[in-house]
Amino acid sequence: MTESISSGKFITVEGIDGCGKTTQAEYIIDGLVEAGLSAKLVREPGGDPISESIRKLLLHAEESMSDRAEALLMIASRAQLTDKVILPQIIDGKWVVADRYADSTVAYQGGGRGLSVKSLSDINHFGTYTLKPDLTFFIDIPVEVANMRMSVARDRIESEGDDFQQRVRDQYLMLSKSEPDRVIVINGEQTIEEIKIEIWNHINSKFNL
Repeated sequence: MTESISSGKFITVEGIDGCGKTTQAEYIIDGLVEAGLSAKLVREPGGDPISESIRKLLLHAEESMSDRAEALLMIASRAQLTDKVILPQIIDGKWVVADRYADSTVAYQGGGRGLSVKSLSDINHFGTYTLKPDLTFFIDIPVEVANMRMSVARDRIESEGDDFQQRVRDQYLMLSKSEPDRVIVINGEQTIEEIKIEIWNHINSKFNL
């Protein structure tokens, strides 16, 4: 979709908690700016005042939340962010890099929670205004490695345990196999610098920067 509306591009970075995706998303922004491009970093859930309010509820709710309510809140936050921030930037010819996007719902609420991947994909299609990333990086690491990197203080979803995170990882791997042209698997056990270089090489190759 992005190619049809402007010269702006949309890149997303995905992975289980603790994989290092936030650091790499920031590096991508730095590289794009150094290349003379206008680029904006957003995060999910969040990135807009309404979306940030939903984020607080999702990650720190004190009451029990149903799996479907969690999924719908995630997509509601995404719909707001897409409408108010991502699409306007792309339409204006700017590049957007997202620390998580629609694939996270498929992985976490589909793989992790066991909800219907097809249903989640359909609702995502509606909530994202049919927007799909031009390129997605899945930083893949074993769950035990992610645990060693994680801080002691964890939010509601980060605290779900190893089995949950493994199901999330498995769903990401299934997604990468179904969309190999879009979803690039990166070995997250490399050094930060090695991952940075590999990601940037893929961006250079795809977009001829």
